[in-house]
Amino acid sequence: MRRSDSSAGRIDGYAPLRDYAAIGDGRTVALVARDGSIDWLPTPDLDSPTVFAAVLDGERGGRFVLEPATSYRVERRYLPRTNVLETTFHTASGSAQVSDALTLPGEGLEPFRELQRRIEGLDGTVRFRWRVEPRFGYGSAQTRFGSRYGLPVASAGTEAVGMIAFDAGASAEGWSGAFATAQGSSHLLVLSMAHQEPLVFPSRRELDARFERTGEIWRRWTDGRTYDGPWREAVLRSALALKLLVFAPSGAVAAAATTSLPETVGGERNWDYRYSWIRDSAFTLEALLRLGCPAEARAYFWWLMHTTQLDAPRLRVMYTFGGRRPATERELPLRGYRGSHPVRIGNAAADQLQLDTYGELMRTAWLYAEAGNTIDPDVGRRLGEFADFAAANWRTADAGIWEVRSEPRQFTQSKMMCAVALDKASQLAERGSLPRRHLDRWSREAAAIRRFVGSQCFSERRRSYVRYANGEELDAGVLLGLLHGYGGDATRLKSTVEAIATELADGVLVRRYTGEDGVPGAEGAFLACSFWLVEALARIGRVDEAADRMDELIGLANDVGLYSEEIGPTGEFLGNLPQGLSHLALISAAAAVAEASP
Repeated sequence: MRRSDSSAGRIDGYAPLRDYAAIGDGRTVALVARDGSIDWLPTPDLDSPTVFAAVLDGERGGRFVLEPATSYRVERRYLPRTNVLETTFHTASGSAQVSDALTLPGEGLEPFRELQRRIEGLDGTVRFRWRVEPRFGYGSAQTRFGSRYGLPVASAGTEAVGMIAFDAGASAEGWSGAFATAQGSSHLLVLSMAHQEPLVFPSRRELDARFERTGEIWRRWTDGRTYDGPWREAVLRSALALKLLVFAPSGAVAAAATTSLPETVGGERNWDYRYSWIRDSAFTLEALLRLGCPAEARAYFWWLMHTTQLDAPRLRVMYTFGGRRPATERELPLRGYRGSHPVRIGNAAADQLQLDTYGELMRTAWLYAEAGNTIDPDVGRRLGEFADFAAANWRTADAGIWEVRSEPRQFTQSKMMCAVALDKASQLAERGSLPRRHLDRWSREAAAIRRFVGSQCFSERRRSYVRYANGEELDAGVLLGLLHGYGGDATRLKSTVEAIATELADGVLVRRYTGEDGVPGAEGAFLACSFWLVEALARIGRVDEAADRMDELIGLANDVGLYSEEIGPTGEFLGNLPQGLSHLALISAAAAVAEASP
């Protein structure tokens, strides 16, 4: 808890990224600041334009403000086993609780999307003020205001939102208000959203029932998770964060819920992460299987197999949730978080060649088969074509795991993952899941890759595999060679882990790499790399050190257990959030330490 006023911890009107919690409904995600302002909400879907985007432009973006009118302090949590956020405001005159949820769809006539904000008085009196500022199309669409059935409505094109207030002191125009809580009092603010259809204005009874059912659905899902190892609460919270990023209609998993949150405040390393990356596939499937999510694992696997057939045997780096190529990268006329611009939508990295994706895709198929699932013959043939592509093209320079915007290089991690692709393809072929006709070729090329990596990509001076062939820069991405089954010289892999722990780590936090990447500016420590180092240390037998690091990293989550992409030198969150890869790496590291512990 901390004392705060109406601008609780804000700098130039922007909340620290660490102060955001996320709520979602399997289709979109909203960000809620500690001071009660909802500063991000795409609609109708996670990758759609926004109705609230104040996190990217405090003046033009739009927001939903709800906070006490006097000084307060805050404590927050998710209701146990749910993604329903509970914020308790304490003032000199009393305390009140706000529960926020994007309600989950059920049966019958319901809003297309629905945001509920429920306020309950705990003790004394708390005077609240609220204001809704809908700004469609990332703040650039012409918004029309009107009313239906006496309720305020805002619309732009095919999108519309309506405001419903119960016992909340709504003003005449209906988009703002003020009210006071008392012990046991109940107040409700609802944003009803429509997309290419009429708005629905539910009754209070319907709203109450849907809110209760939403909590029940979350609790039932969480209770079905099977992980029972160390750091269980952090693992389950990570599972719930990942569930927010699963796009329910297709099974695709978003890399993050936002776009253009900066890797350095004021810098230009601002990217759109509202896509599904092939690179994340093996992490995702492994996490879903470990957590006891077979339905999500099957849905994701088949979405992946369907989507990747479009360009086979070439893999795109990422796809939309509907399985299409991402839109062309462009810049929006927004100021950016605390002046961090450009603000981008779309992602130019989609057209890069990143050879490591072949290893991740093939490992995903192998994990799926290892879990007892059957790979159809048509899918097996296509996977064989991907393996053939890796065998034929592993010598090609590429953009690498970190999607550099400089000239392509012979990145070590890309080579390692091509070897993993061929190894896993061979294993799948041996069990009859893939055609066997190119087994000999896959084995020969995998051996050639290992010779190349061994002779060109290891620095005797640094005692480490390096970032690219014949270089001296380090890259935490090569840890994935160890973690994903590259094999090779065990002594070299161990010394690589030690070099990364010594030279790329600052305490428990690990930077991605040294050297330039074609984009100006610096960045923070990469949380996924920090968890990968934990897992790697556990794999080489340094279990106590891995556990100590894990304890510290768990403590770096924000107050509701979420992580962004990166952490800065003073502990500030950087990059898009919640970041799927950070939470996936946490789950994997926790399981690895548990498995390695005596």
